[in-house]
Amino acid sequence: MTTDAETMIVPNDFPELKSLVWNRDPARAMPACEAFALYERNWRFVDTGRLTEREMRLIRDLAAAYGNGVLLVS
Repeated sequence: MTTDAETMIVPNDFPELKSLVWNRDPARAMPACEAFALYERNWRFVDTGRLTEREMRLIRDLAAAYGNGVLLVS
């Protein structure tokens, strides 16, 4: 998956991202940059053992596009 400014991500398609959007409709697409920001802000809630290969690829692509190849986690 490649990401750009117009890429939209559906949280329902990614289990851990879906868990991060508990306060909104997970079937509603969000801009890729917003998905990246959610991962960064809430990384402590991500169960890395449950990440699928597809979701790991998404996170790498988002970090490359929006984080200069780095996911800042706390």
